[in-house]
This record gives sequence, structure tokens and C-alpha cells, in this order.
Amino acid sequence: MQISNLLNDLDEKPWEFIREAGRIREENFGPDVDACSIINARSGNCPEDCAFCAQSAHHAARLRTYPLLPEDEVIPAAKRVFDNGVRRFCIVTSGRGIGSEKELSSIARMVEKVREIGFKPCATLGALSLYQLRTLKGAGLHRYHHNLETSRSFFPRICSTHTYDERIETLLAAKEAGLSTCSGGIFGMGEGMPDRAEMASELARLGVDSVPVNFLMPIPGTPLEDADFITPLEALKSIALVRHILTEKEIRVCGGRLTALRELHPMVFLAGANGILMGDYLTTSGRNFEDDLRMIKDLGMRLHG
Repeated sequence: MQISNLLNDLDEKPWEFIREAGRIREENFGPDVDACSIINARSGNCPEDCAFCAQSAHHAARLRTYPLLPEDEVIPAAKRVFDNGVRRFCIVTSGRGIGSEKELSSIARMVEKVREIGFKPCATLGALSLYQLRTLKGAGLHRYHHNLETSRSFFPRICSTHTYDERIETLLAAKEAGLSTCSGGIFGMGEGMPDRAEMASELARLGVDSVPVNFLMPIPGTPLEDADFITPLEALKSIALVRHILTEKEIRVCGGRLTALRELHPMVFLAGANGILMGDYLTTSGRNFEDDLRMIKDLGMRLHG
């Protein structure tokens, strides 16, 4: 279906549009919920100026900064996640990329150990070279995550230190390295539904496997600190729009889901999502595992894997 037709249906028949997105999710994924969890393995001092991010050195957000965590902090954290039934664990670092061979080797060892626990390891490490991605693939990395963040047309309003094409190049390099790819964005930064549709269409063109949908959590000290929260219904409509465009791909709701959706939070699956990020986010607290597991059970769904 043409994007213009989807946007028209979304505007005129929102609940019918949402219900159909849920049907598409049910048809492709049944009752399975694909959960993931992350660790912020290096925090702050990032040279990029992404307007939403507390970790940018360009902004005045207050947060704890630290270099790459040692293995003996990352692996126990991964084991705690595994004990809660999650089977995807993502190592995340701030910054433009991996700065040295030593750092690459350290992260590769962490990936190996995460895989040995029983995970499908994921990583979010910035813009990496094909060599670096192949090294991590050789260590057992399953999936590489690198968000487009928004549409090409809106991107200059949130970042000036790198281009949209650079983000796409990283995703293409990850695919060339033989990795599964994960890419999505943040909704509620001032973009509209057409921007969200444009981003989803680009992700469809790129053939990514997993699409994280985040909702802006305005952080003091960032350029978007005074942004209005997206409304719960708009959040559901946005998830449904992504599902209508990416019918067979994993769509997981991640950062900001509780704040944006409030009482409608359990409806993310009815709107087309088939996954969530569990535990804490990068610089803000998430929901505890017990509450998410209870929600999934109450909905008659189950953790995948």
C-alpha cells in the first residue's frame, strides 16, 4: 500500500488501523514476545551532538561518565538478565566508534562470553569499519544495532556532526559482515507521522531484521529538554504505522515506553509490536523485570526463546 494511503487510514480510522496492525503481528509472530536487554558499557563524553542524547559532550546533561567497563562487570550483569528469561543482550558504548585495537579485543572477548552464557549477543558501538564488524562477528556477535533515529529529511534538525548516509553505511557494512541488523529511531522529537513513515520505509529498503521504537524522554541539559511528550494514542498509532510498513520484521518498543504510553502501555502488542526492551535504558531507569514478565503472562503471551 502507498504510504499516503496508510497515513490517510491512520488519520481517519485510527483504531481500525491499530487493530489491523495487531492482526499482522499475530499472524507473523503469534504469542511470542522477543525481549532484549542492554548494558551501558561506556558512558558519556560522546563527540556527536545528537539533540536527544544526554551522553553528548556538546550538552550540559548531568550523568555519570566512565570508560569501557571491565569484563567482570559486564558478564555478571548479562547473567542476571539471562536468569530473567531474556535471550538477547546488547553491549552499548557511547562515542563515535571503537577507538583502538585493544578496545576492539576487549569487546570481542565480552561478546564471546555473552554468547557462552546462551545469548544471541548484540552490540551498539557507533560507526564501525567492516574489519571491526567482521572481528566481532568472528567472536560470536549475532546482531549489530545502529539507529537511523528519524527520517532523512528531519535528521539535520537533530544532528550536525555526522550524516544520515554515514548511518546507512554502517548498517550496510554490518550486513556485509554477515550480521543481523537492528535499526529504528526515536519518536516525539518534533517530527510528524510522515517522517516516521519515511524512516520505516528506509528501514524496509535496507532490509533490517529488527526495528526498535523509542519515545523521547526529554532530559534536562539537552536541546530537547522542553519537548512535549508524545501522547499515548499517538504512540500506539506510530507503532501500528511501523508494523503496517514492516509487516514481517521484529518491532520492539524500547526507551520511553512507560512515560509515553502511560495506562495504554500493555497495548503495544495489540498495536503491532512483538518485542520490548527489558531493564534499564542507557541513562534512565526502566521497568523491573518482574512487572514486565507479569504483563506478558497476563496478556496470554510468552517470552520467545
